[in-house]
Amino acid sequence: MTQAVTTRAVLVPVKSFRAAKHRLAAVLDNDAREALAKQLAAGVIAAAGPLAVLVVCDDDQVATWSLEHGARVAWTPGLGLSAAVMAGVAQLGAEGVELAIVAHADLPFATGLASLGEPGTVTLVPDRRRDGTNVAVVPTAAGFGFAYGPGSYERHRCEAARLGLPCQIVYDRRLAIDIDLPEDLALANVAT
Repeated sequence: MTQAVTTRAVLVPVKSFRAAKHRLAAVLDNDAREALAKQLAAGVIAAAGPLAVLVVCDDDQVATWSLEHGARVAWTPGLGLSAAVMAGVAQLGAEGVELAIVAHADLPFATGLASLGEPGTVTLVPDRRRDGTNVAVVPTAAGFGFAYGPGSYERHRCEAARLGLPCQIVYDRRLAIDIDLPEDLALANVAT
């Protein structure tokens, strides 16, 4: 008996490179923050292999850059992060993808994204502070309501429970590191 193959894709929300990483302004100038945002996003897209990548964005430069890096683009102007991710997950579901792997674009050590998650289960990878959600794998048909921002990890756990879905937590030290604050740069060995 053969096991059905679950179709998967990676969704990466990417904000304007020019507007990215403002909390690093004390240690990186505009050009350095833009270059860092591009470098980090490229690494996350590469970590998605061999899966297809859909970038949700509302910036022309990001859209062009994403296409140049082999990703498709979902144009989500004015939606904000949570609603843009939900729109991207819905698009993937409409295309026949069963599991969406949502990975943020600021993970310097992203790897192995394609192997995360199981059918019918929500998988969450919290940040190192166990406050935010760096990666979330959701069944596209579940109607999962994303709620990013401080405390999103707990909100996403509660959303899985509300939907009656099992929730697997993956503590992965590589995926737990994201670049939000100046002290995060030292963890990623980024020179300031």
